[in-house]
Amino acid sequence: MNNKEIHKLVTKFLNQEASHSELEQLDIWLKDTKNIAVFNQFVRTQYLTTLCMGEYNLNKAKELINDTIKKSERKRKAIIFKKFTIAASVLLIAGLSIFQLTDKKKVTIVESTSEIEIGSNKAILTLENGNQVALGKGENYQADNASSNGEELVYDPQSKNDISKEELLFNYLTIPKGGQFFVQLSDGTKVWLNSDSKLKYPTKFIAGETRSIELMYGEAYLKVSPSSAHHGASFNIRTKTQEVNVLGTEFNVKAYNDDDEISTTLVEGKILVQTGDTKKILRPNQQAKISHDSKLIRVEEIDAAHEISWINGMFAFNEESLGEMMKILSRWYNVEVIFESAERKNFIFTGVLERTKSFVDILELIEATSDEEVQFEIKENTIIIK
Repeated sequence: MNNKEIHKLVTKFLNQEASHSELEQLDIWLKDTKNIAVFNQFVRTQYLTTLCMGEYNLNKAKELINDTIKKSERKRKAIIFKKFTIAASVLLIAGLSIFQLTDKKKVTIVESTSEIEIGSNKAILTLENGNQVALGKGENYQADNASSNGEELVYDPQSKNDISKEELLFNYLTIPKGGQFFVQLSDGTKVWLNSDSKLKYPTKFIAGETRSIELMYGEAYLKVSPSSAHHGASFNIRTKTQEVNVLGTEFNVKAYNDDDEISTTLVEGKILVQTGDTKKILRPNQQAKISHDSKLIRVEEIDAAHEISWINGMFAFNEESLGEMMKILSRWYNVEVIFESAERKNFIFTGVLERTKSFVDILELIEATSDEEVQFEIKENTIIIK
């Protein structure tokens, strides 16, 4: 069978529409072990796509899998379903965690002297006068033009007729490690901020002039209010080495200080990425990468749903090294990671995990898919990988 036929068959399986004969075809195809990785990739792609499009939420997806398993106890054809769900461990490990270990190594938790906290909604708002406000669960905040319920910060919408030329006043929203937060700017632009991020933005924009904000570091996903709603004013977001010009769109910017590159991913619409005199226009499902020591822009075709899975409460790793993976996890769980052996950093992983899982649960997922030995020692908030 070619890829198109396999994709159609897997899709019918996931939608519980496959006939008994089709399931038998899939079963025969999966007996070739090299096809299991292809099968897992199809499953992962479909899951992330539907998650991003909002066709069903995580709980509904879990119900779908649980229903499939229950049916396997009653129907003859579901014996094959069970084989597939086991082969696609991507759907069964830890309740719809998708995880495949390419370089298989065994994980042992040597010691755990304290519980590592799961990330949550929290931020520090710095006002134009320098005063700071802690935002988070149970912390309500009310100002003249903004309010927060502890999960999000919303600025009052400015009037379309506001043509004030008064000096802009800037606020800063800082997200610590172990945090995330949502802010809606005064023009209606929505911004999701990931762990260890900092955003600078005006409390109100000047009508008709370019709406500018700055991601000082970290990661942000934006749904930009269209220019047609703001006297034609365009929108841009700056980082240390690039500028993204927008007319109304959805995109993700990742600009962590400890990353080698700045990555900008377009989900919908059209943006222009610029560094120095170099400019590139992106189409949906394209990603621009700029290294900190270069003025070149490299554009790649990617699955945008994979890149923005974090705003849907997921970690998505696509052939990611353990070193990069632990860097991402350390931001959310606010831990320090030490590799006693540099070789361990190069182990490659693919998987999708829930951000609500405990850090120990994630280590156990690695253990469940491993054959050889790697030791994870947990001491307070330090993870030692041996």
